[in-house]
Amino acid sequence: QVQLVEAGGGLVQAGDSLRVSCAASGRTFSMSGMGWFRQAPGKEREFVAAISRSGGRVHYADSVKGRFAISRDNAENTMTLQMNSLKPEDTAVYYCAAQRMDPDGRWYPTLVAKYYAWGQGTQVTVSS
Repeated sequence: QVQLVEAGGGLVQAGDSLRVSCAASGRTFSMSGMGWFRQAPGKEREFVAAISRSGGRVHYADSVKGRFAISRDNAENTMTLQMNSLKPEDTAVYYCAAQRMDPDGRWYPTLVAKYYAWGQGTQVTVSS
């Protein structure tokens, strides 16, 4: 399986940029669809962005579209979320997660329940 570790969170001001990364160990990273989710205090975990195993397909939540960019490097077993024009409402713990993709490429990038591995999370705080 795959083990995931996030890094790069921190405290920034509104309008700033921040990059969070996810390092994976295990042999299944390149076979897995990967996603970023976030959870704010008192709220449910929500989908942020996802990328297919080849990197050819990406998905974004409407709230971050045009501001965030997801990427992956299968040779380095890493995934990155570049966050620009940050807003206070982006404040949350950010989690990376892995999902098995069907041989035909089918997967469910926005569904929390479909992901089988999760990192411990990294805090992102955006002040106004």
